[in-house]
Amino acid sequence: MMGKSKKQGNELYQNLGKLFYAVAMADHSIHVKELEKLNELVHDIWLDMDTVEDGYGTDAAAQIETVFEWLLEYGKNADDVYEEFEQFYTENKPLFTPKIKQLTMSTARAIASSFSGSNKAELIQLGRLELLFRS
Repeated sequence: MMGKSKKQGNELYQNLGKLFYAVAMADHSIHVKELEKLNELVHDIWLDMDTVEDGYGTDAAAQIETVFEWLLEYGKNADDVYEEFEQFYTENKPLFTPKIKQLTMSTARAIASSFSGSNKAELIQLGRLELLFRS
């Protein structure tokens, strides 16, 4: 059982990387401040997360950054990436505890507002996420 939950934990972090990329890329560009904010939040918040119980180890959260940077390097489409996150969320809702949802929203908002405030495209993406989390 541990193997399966560890795999789910890794997938959770990978998909959070996709989500944060989709939010930052909503306006078709990622500013260095958005990347810096992501890295800061991963180190300050996500690496210390124990709420994804079963002790996935701190390495798993680092996958948020790894996936984000990979998507950036390959210039992936924000909408496609967001839809992949949405599908993962729908199929794995139990992984998204209230604490995870709250941290995810606050991280997404912080990334969106890190460079000259949130713009319309980013606000739309944040709205989609809020609605998804209520579903």
